[in-house]
Amino acid sequence: MSEEQKKGSYGADSIQALEGMEHVRMRPSMYIGDIGIRGLHHLVYEVVDNSIDEAMAGYCDRIDVTINEDGSLTVKDNGRGIPVDIHKKEGVSALEVVMTKIGAGGKFDKDSYKVSGGLHGVGVSVVNALSAHLKATVYRDGKIWEQEYEKGKTLYPVKPIGETNERGTQVTFIPDSEIFKESTVFNYETLANRLRELSFLNKGITITITDKRVKDEEGQFLSDTFHSTEGLKEFIRFLDETREPIIADVIAMEGEKNGIPVEVAMIYNTSFNENLHSYVNNINTHEGGTHLSGFRRGLTHTLKKYADASGMLDKLKFDIAGDDFREGLTAIVSVKVAEPQFEGQTKTKLGNREVSSAVSQSVSEMLENYLEEHPNDAKTIVQKVILAAQARHAARKAREMVQRKTVMGGMGLPGKLSDCSEQDPEKCEVFLVEGDSAGGTAKQGRDRNFQAILPLRGKILNVEKAMQHKVFENEEIRNIFTALGVSIGTEEDSKALNLEKLRYHKIVIMCDADVDGSHISTLILTFFFRYMKELIEAGHVYIATPPLYLVKRGAKKAYAWNDEERDALIKEFGDGSKIQRYKGLGEMNAEQLWETTMKPNQRILRKVVIDNGTEADRIFSMLMGDEVPPRREFIEKNAVYANIDA
Repeated sequence: MSEEQKKGSYGADSIQALEGMEHVRMRPSMYIGDIGIRGLHHLVYEVVDNSIDEAMAGYCDRIDVTINEDGSLTVKDNGRGIPVDIHKKEGVSALEVVMTKIGAGGKFDKDSYKVSGGLHGVGVSVVNALSAHLKATVYRDGKIWEQEYEKGKTLYPVKPIGETNERGTQVTFIPDSEIFKESTVFNYETLANRLRELSFLNKGITITITDKRVKDEEGQFLSDTFHSTEGLKEFIRFLDETREPIIADVIAMEGEKNGIPVEVAMIYNTSFNENLHSYVNNINTHEGGTHLSGFRRGLTHTLKKYADASGMLDKLKFDIAGDDFREGLTAIVSVKVAEPQFEGQTKTKLGNREVSSAVSQSVSEMLENYLEEHPNDAKTIVQKVILAAQARHAARKAREMVQRKTVMGGMGLPGKLSDCSEQDPEKCEVFLVEGDSAGGTAKQGRDRNFQAILPLRGKILNVEKAMQHKVFENEEIRNIFTALGVSIGTEEDSKALNLEKLRYHKIVIMCDADVDGSHISTLILTFFFRYMKELIEAGHVYIATPPLYLVKRGAKKAYAWNDEERDALIKEFGDGSKIQRYKGLGEMNAEQLWETTMKPNQRILRKVVIDNGTEADRIFSMLMGDEVPPRREFIEKNAVYANIDA
């Protein structure tokens, strides 16, 4: 056979049979979602999930997470310790099997774990495969056992290295920079938020996080300890600390229905938003699923039945819809399912049908008892529902007006929109620009083939404090809906967006690099989070990053996006450098704005992602709600990151 024939042949030898760990390294996104910042932190969650499984089985009550000085991370628990005796089938230590075989582990043995966390159950072996180095230490049967690995391969057999009275497992790993090219640096806040969430979802466990890269003024490492005695009740109070409740306390229940452990907690507040958070085996199912539909059905049925019996609906001239029962509601639904079936775009939507009726029955029983025992609170909730129904009817008229003005209604685009000529939405981007002045500069500087400009007048409505019909009546918000071309949904599902008609696949918020600009960006992001969350989840929303400085000396000039870059340029250019501080987009001419902020191969765009839905909900509520003290505390804590001009 000639060389050319060999190249063209397709036989058995052409098929690559990748062994488990090798396959993980070649296709990491299949196992951890992506190889960016989110995937990096997913490694930590996989290791922590093993410890949580021990806790859920009743063998562990403490988990310690440490970010080490060298960038590695350690997870230690006081569980039973991974078995170290010889595995009959594999002929090596069970520890080595767990660490190097994909799909191995106790969670697949129903006698060891009735329910386990972890979205895909891929476990610690995947973490091992994607780590430059990993060391597993087991405290078990009076001895300390150890094994180390590089890129998933064992360096030596499991060996005893000492004696101990402790028990548990400790895993230290450093992510492989060949895999995680974007970054291998763990973010403390991201990890702390997830560990706090886990402590609420698994009451009674103490979870600590320590960052040995950072010391405070007293020389202490940055550290937090999370422990919850009331579980979801405490979680609700934490999420709603910046909202004003309208009932005395959190309504909560936990129990088992049809063999499925169900835990629910909820409260009503004065806001106009619905905030439902659902979990399956500690996984945040932000796409919802059967447990959430069961909650909604149980809530609506029970409250409607009570409201009808109370006579408070007799004078109402229209029917109450499901949405009305959930306005101003913050709720968490957590279920434990032995064999969860996930579906949806990101595999975070629960599909198990049997869960729906279990949750629905649990919620109905919980609410019936509460309403009977708390008649004053029951009356307050029904009054809130009636107000929501009246507002919904007003919102329907406003929403219909927006619909008529959208592209689908054939009424054309907002007059202020400078559209692009390209027709393919995937190639198009729209800049939401603060003010007519900057909007004019952006229009001159853009590439009109694929870049559209929509100037926004002043600060848009704070949707966190506004009733829904006020949102749809606001001219700037109507212009955003109309320009983007998305339909707003039906009366039954007023928050659902139809993304099929989206006219631009990149929506870029472009505001001044000052305090006012940051406030306007936050107002726009609040609007997207509350009314167009699907756009964020689909990866369509970005924030432009204009430079803060222009440094010049003679013919030399360069832009700086922070103080460090500015200082480096001054050092490079030498004495006599002139610095221009940009306080607004309007201070740049069209060419400068194009070169620094809008030109695709030179600009810095930050994609807006929701890492943790419950934390995002809490922060938007805190920053944009009515309660001042929590906002002041947040600003004081984070002021070190803010640049405020005198």
